Amino acid sequence: MNERYYSLDVFRGATVALMILVNNPGSWANIYSPLAHAKWHGATPTDLVFPFFLFAVGNAMAFVMPRFKERGNQYFLLKVCKRALLIFAIGLFLNWSPFVKWDGENLVAKTWENIRILGVLQRIAIAYLFASFLCYFLSAKWVLISSIIILLIYWGLSWMFGIPPDPYSLTGFFGNNIDIAILGEKHMYKGEGIIFEPEGLVSTLPAIVQVVGGYLAGKYIKETGKTFNMLSHLLLVGVLLAVIAYGWHFFFPINKKIWTSSYVVFTTGLAMLTLAGFIYLLEFKNARGAWSKFFDVFGKNPLFIFVLSGFLPRVLALIRWVDKTDEEGKPVYISALPWFYQHICKPLFVSLKAGSLLYALCMIVFYWLIVFLLDKKRIYIKV
Repeated sequence: MNERYYSLDVFRGATVALMILVNNPGSWANIYSPLAHAKWHGATPTDLVFPFFLFAVGNAMAFVMPRFKERGNQYFLLKVCKRALLIFAIGLFLNWSPFVKWDGENLVAKTWENIRILGVLQRIAIAYLFASFLCYFLSAKWVLISSIIILLIYWGLSWMFGIPPDPYSLTGFFGNNIDIAILGEKHMYKGEGIIFEPEGLVSTLPAIVQVVGGYLAGKYIKETGKTFNMLSHLLLVGVLLAVIAYGWHFFFPINKKIWTSSYVVFTTGLAMLTLAGFIYLLEFKNARGAWSKFFDVFGKNPLFIFVLSGFLPRVLALIRWVDKTDEEGKPVYISALPWFYQHICKPLFVSLKAGSLLYALCMIVFYWLIVFLLDKKRIYIKV
């Protein structure tokens, strides 16, 4: 394997590990603030996870795009469209799984009428598809120009068609009504207090640029080679993007839930700085060891372990037993993972947040063991 690929694997793996950490707390009511999303404007470390993953998707795309171009349009269209469709279908499957749920004492079917259509994997699929088209059919110069135009258009649409007095608020975002009209309220996310889809169709438009940013960075790394010139340029662009985003924030606030243009620029800049750090440590200083191997195996099966970390808890939740009875003598049920948190992790600390974090760390170790064994057997599950 080309040495330059190792940094990308570790970067991608670290992103997946952090994604598992923030998505699997022992208790959503007890998490440390850096492990929670920003309530609206602004960004926490948790708000970097998803855009970093999209950036990593673009990185990988830079290394396969030459092969697509060698084999021609038909091969490119077949491979990219098939992959995007599969990722979208897996995301829909994850939302619907495990197809039944407990309703009191009975298991009932989860009907299509109330299944959320969009989600993390669906956004990845759509952004990957359109970013691939841009990067395949356009030169790097025009890919960059197109990306800038997309971000400016999204800003303009958000301002012009947003609802006063605040077009960038939860209730003022123009894309929500479009998502409702296309998807239907029953098929949208309901965790914001109102019907609102954080991975909506409209806000996926700027997310395409996130993948493009990863592609351009990966293309530059691949073509320039492992040189200090490449590293310094990566660092310089990362800092420049972060500064631009900070200035833009005062006009179009950094916001993950509506995926603002400033958020794209900000997180792309930080992703470049982070990737540059990994390149320096792993390729220039050869500071490889247990820490890099830990993340490396996550990076080799990222889609599989992300899906498993979402699917397994839902399946295990179907297997439940009586843990105690409430004040009225009614049974209170519990399943394996909540039991582990309530009876193992939580009692170890006075702080509920510490117990919740311990549970999340245990989940990382558990899923790491799975990808470690897959790597030992050289099993890599891809679409």
